[in-house]
Formats: sequence, C-alpha cells, structure tokens
Amino acid sequence: MEILKPTEENIRKAAAIIRLGGVVIYPTETVYGLGCNPADVDAAKRVCAIKERADKPLPLACSDMGAARKIAEFNEAAEKIAAKFWPGPLMLILPAKVKYSMWVTHGASTIGVRVPDHTVARKLAELSGGVIVSTSANRGGEKPPLRAQEAANQIGDRVDLILDDGRVRIGEPSTVLDLSGEEAWILRKGPITPKQIREVLGI
Repeated sequence: MEILKPTEENIRKAAAIIRLGGVVIYPTETVYGLGCNPADVDAAKRVCAIKERADKPLPLACSDMGAARKIAEFNEAAEKIAAKFWPGPLMLILPAKVKYSMWVTHGASTIGVRVPDHTVARKLAELSGGVIVSTSANRGGEKPPLRAQEAANQIGDRVDLILDDGRVRIGEPSTVLDLSGEEAWILRKGPITPKQIREVLGI
C-alpha cells in the first residue's frame, strides 16, 4: 500500500487500480472515501469486507451530472436539488438505472449517488469510468477519517493505494436525501440543511 499526493499522475494511477479491480482511499470534501468500481462484484465485496460491514448499500460518487444520469433516474425534484447543491455534500437516493450486485445495493432498487465538491474525487471518478464507490474509509462503527493517515491507521493495510490531500474541508458525512418516492425524506442530516432543501423544493 502506497500513500501518495494527488498529482495528476497519481490520480491516473489510482484510477488504473480501480479499473483493474482494486480498492483505493481518496479525499472528498466531507470525509476520506473508500473506492472501487461498483460494477466489479469482487471489488465491491472486498470493500464490504474491509469495512467489516455488509448490511448497508454502498454509496456512489460520479464525475458529473451526466455520469449520474446514466446510473440513476432523476425526477423533477431530483433535477432541482442536483442543480442547486451539486457538486456538493448531498447524497440522493434515487431509482437505479443500472443493476449492480447485492454488495452495492443490498437488494434495493435504489442507489445513493452524488457529485463531490472535490476535484480529486471527481477526476478519479472520471478516469475510472464516471462512477466509483464512495463509502467512508473506516471500519463499520468507527469514526469516518478526516485525514489520510487516520484512514491508513484503520484500514490502510487492506487497500491498494491512498491519495493524501491533507485534512478534508467539511469534516462530516454528506446529507442523505431520499427522492425515490413521492415524498422527500432526509435519511441523514449533514452539511446541507432541511431548510435549504425545503427552499429548493418549495415545501
């Protein structure tokens, strides 16, 4: 396992690892993420094993809105929210267009997706095919890491590469908003507040 600065060359190296079925730790604006190719069943299974958790779906990070539209169904509310808050610390739960394995969806017909407000995370997703797994880089039940070394201390010996961009900017997990049904539900509070969401949706 290597810990590298996120130069363009090293981001490309990390993306190559992901495309070949590997697992990397990378920075986002919220916490450090644990990433792989969500379409690679063995890689997704490995991420769940690293986290010592297989009871929740794996969230996904996309390079841009175009990549997100390829894997998730956006209704009018989702389009409004994404236009306002992406790139940013807001995960949307939406109906899935792509059929991923049980390790990613945990049997759900929905997926969690966002476009991070971090150039390294977006570039890594872009070079990896447009979408990567974006679960926090910690064991289940442990505190999400705000620095690369914190992630390395927890799970560094179980990943292939770590991109170290210093301390994350926000330092708390993203807000999770379920827009897969007729009503909007906030499943996890975070940097984007209920008031901000209501203002955009007009509710």
